[in-house]
Order: sequence, then C-alpha cells, then structure tokens
Amino acid sequence: MALIAVENLSFTYPGGKAPAVKDVSFAVQRGEMVALCGLTGSGKSTLLRLLKPELAPLGDKTGRILLEGIPLEDLPDGATAFRIGYVMQRPEEQIVTDKVWHELAFGLENRNLPQPVMARRMAEMAAYFGIEDWFDRPVSQLSGGQKQLLNLAAVMVMQPEVLILDEPTAQLDPIAASEFIATVRKLNRDTGLTVLMAEHRLEEVVPLCDRLMVLDGGQMLALDAPRQVIAGLKGRQELLCAMPAAPRLYHALQADGPCPLDVREGRRFVAESYRNDLRSLPEESAPGNESAALEFSDVFFRYEKNAPDVLRGLSFTAREGEICCILGGNGSGKTTTLSVAAGLHRPYAGQVKVFGKKLKEYKNQSLYRECLAMLPQDVQTVFLKNTVGEELAGAEVGLELLPFDLLPLFHQHPYDLSGGQQQLVALARVLATRPRLLLLDEPTKGVDASAKAKLITVLKNLKQQGMTILVVTHDVEFAAACADRCAMFFRGQIVSQGAPRQFFHENSFYTTAVSRMTRGWFDYAVTLEDAAELCRRNGRKEGGA
Repeated sequence: MALIAVENLSFTYPGGKAPAVKDVSFAVQRGEMVALCGLTGSGKSTLLRLLKPELAPLGDKTGRILLEGIPLEDLPDGATAFRIGYVMQRPEEQIVTDKVWHELAFGLENRNLPQPVMARRMAEMAAYFGIEDWFDRPVSQLSGGQKQLLNLAAVMVMQPEVLILDEPTAQLDPIAASEFIATVRKLNRDTGLTVLMAEHRLEEVVPLCDRLMVLDGGQMLALDAPRQVIAGLKGRQELLCAMPAAPRLYHALQADGPCPLDVREGRRFVAESYRNDLRSLPEESAPGNESAALEFSDVFFRYEKNAPDVLRGLSFTAREGEICCILGGNGSGKTTTLSVAAGLHRPYAGQVKVFGKKLKEYKNQSLYRECLAMLPQDVQTVFLKNTVGEELAGAEVGLELLPFDLLPLFHQHPYDLSGGQQQLVALARVLATRPRLLLLDEPTKGVDASAKAKLITVLKNLKQQGMTILVVTHDVEFAAACADRCAMFFRGQIVSQGAPRQFFHENSFYTTAVSRMTRGWFDYAVTLEDAAELCRRNGRKEGGA
C-alpha cells in the first residue's frame, strides 16, 4: 500500500477562473524521495499544502488524498500535524519562539510528551543537525541557512513519516543550500523518511531524487525516474531549461547516447565527446561608462549601539549603465548594503553617494522620484491592496517592461500568489517609478528558469536604456548570465570582483555548475552558452557521443 495516494485531485481558489490543481493522481511509496518542478504558478505549492491539512488553502476541492489508505479528513484530530512535517520557503514564517531550544521543544510540548522523552529527542536532533553550539542562542541571531536548518530540525524532532518541503533553499546561499539538500537526502537514506520537495534550484536535487514530478498548468505532466522525465521534455524548452546543467548541455548539443545527469557525469560527457584545442572564448569587454551611479566610501553600519558592525569599511562603486551582482553568504551584509544605499538605514561612519550627491542632500523624498527604487527581499511588504489589479493600478509602465501576462492574476489577493508570481507583481510596481538606479534583493527567488530567462532580457534592455542595476543574489547561474560585473561580499566588505567569466572561474563553490563541469577541459566557461559554443567550435572527437 502506498504511504500517500492522491486520487483525481482538483482545487480552485475562491474567485479563481481556473483550477490551480487539475485532476492530479499519483502515489508515493514509503521511503521515496520525490522532487516537484514546474513553471511559476504551475500548482506545486498548492498541491503540497493540500497534502498538509493544517496548511491547506481555502477553496473548492474535489478528489481524495489518502495516508496509508485513509482519507486525510477521516484521520484522528492532530494526526497529520505530527505524521506529516512541512518546511516552508521563508524560514522566518515558521519560527514561533525566541530561542533555538525553545523552537525544538515547541512541538513536543504541544504533544504533551514526558520531560525525559523531550530531552532525549532534543539532544538527539541537536547532535544530528550539528546545532549544539547555538542551542541557547536567540533565533534572531541566526543566519538564513541556520534558521532553515532549525526549521527542519524542529519538524524532525516530531518524528514525522512524511517530510514536505516547499522551495526550502530559495533564500539560502549556494553553500548553505547544498548542505541543506544533502541533509534532507541523508534523512531520507538514514531513516527511510518519505520526502516530497518542490524546487526551482534542481541542480543538486534531481540527481538525488528517486522520481521527478513535472507540473504544468496545474496538471501532472510527468512522474518517473529523472532520466526518463528529462528525456521526455525534449522540445519543451521552458521546462527543460530548469533541469541541471549536464542534461541541458546534452540537449543543446543534440548529443546521442546516455544523457548525463550531474556535474560528474557532465564532465565525463564533455571530455570524452569533444576536443579542447580552443580552450576559451574571447574576453568580455567591460562597460565603457566610468561615471558612478552609487558610491560607498569606507562605510560602517551596525543595527544597535553595542552590536557588532554589519558593514565594516565598505568601499564599492556601481557604475552608470551596468548590471552588478553581489554574492556572498547569508548574514554577510548584502541586504544591509541595499538598505543603506536606499536611505532606509544611516551608517555611523563613511559616505554614500547616489549619482554624485550625498544621500542627505536628497530632500523631500526626491531620492525616490525617478531616481532610485528598491525591490526588497520580502516582497510582501510591497503589497498594500486586496487584489493584484489594485496593486498594479497606474503601473502600466512596469507592466509594459515585463514580458509576462499578469492579467490573469488581477482578481487574486497578492498573498494567494506563488512566491515567483509575487516577485513579478512587485517588480512591475517598482519599475513603474521609472528609476535610474534599481536595487534588487533576490529578484529570482521562487521564479522558474523560463521566467528567469525573460527577466534577464528585461534587465539587459533596461541597462541599454541607461538604467543602473545593482542585484543581491544567491543565484550564481542568474548572475553569470546577466551581470557585467560580479562582487563577493564577506563580513561586511567586498573581497573580490570582476567580469563573470573571470569571477566564477576563480571560485570553487560560488560558481556555476557549468564552470565546475568544464573546469580543466575548457577555461572561463561559466554559462551553458559558453560551454555549448566551445563544444561546437572544437567539434566532436572521433567516436565521441
């Protein structure tokens, strides 16, 4: 008997013109790891929330969801609260207490377990997840990666049979995301935990999962082993572009033979199939304009008088008419930098200039009138109205700049949208202010690969129109594809910067999958286009795939 069985499930949100989930049926066996993918708004989050009754959205539902053959609604009260664990996209949404150990104890206390049982479980989880060193710390002092790991530990201390994760790495830096995914897979392997995970960052998830589910327009397009699913996506570029770099390169080159699935298999595929007489492409040319749009000069900032500095002598310049991406670990000061640049926080030392003027010289909100605009990481803070249509009233300029049809969303409340849809609606609002300097904090969070490619085109078009764009991002693939310059942030300072090919070639972990896959065979290949072009120019080896 399947642990989870979904039979002819459909769901429509209140006022919705079309179902968010349409006649979906599948079964998940105990101990399986299933990854869900699909375009933004394809129904992934809705489907996962329907599997967790405590989080199920309001609306019209038909069909059945069974846990070990019993419909969820027929289970005893509270059964699914403990048997089905759920980790959300935004770590802060799930944390309910002030201390790490309080968070671990919260669910156990609600189950009214004996004190010795609680102590044993908490100690075991703290040891397993390696959080003993911050067991007594306030959760407010944790990085984004630590908060998400704590959420996972707080769920696992309840000993669930099923773990559901909705884009859990969306706000994590590449290293923290990799560690989180490895931890989930270890739980699956060590304990036989059944895992369903929705993700847009599939580079490491796809090679690890047992089956891959593809949703398209609320319907299940495929559910099978990853290689079989990816092979069936040929011709569906909007879905194929979300897959790991190795199979994308394989399809781009129209290769034959077994399709590689991960970096290791991709390295073997490239080295065995293609020559490397030409090892690199011509160098990138830097933007010609040297005028400064944004200048930080020896800036220091801390949130509280006795707290440690977040920005520690930051000196940095974003030039007019360039796209500059800042990368770095969670808690390194990237978001704080944007807040200081936008005048939301004032440094206690140093100087910040926007287009040659000190921030304090911009009077009466003039900084925000066709000069500077910022898309925050938490885009929900942008929304003030009850419907998307009301939010975007008067934002025609922003809608014209974005090649996305947001009209079908106009009747929905902004909070009912998927994370990626919220990003696009908020971006349309921000662009409507016609800024000369655009600050973006994690603009690709929750956005599918196809929409991300369109967003890159939008940003490049805005740059051609003279806009300067400063982006804070954990998405190395996005930065490699759209940036003129990338910079690494560490402990409140810029420690390195350069053109994308040079920048990512010199990094070992803050780099793209293509760079890791081709390193040693090609030089400075950091995007799929780089690798594909080098393969084509060099040609295939005799007898190669």
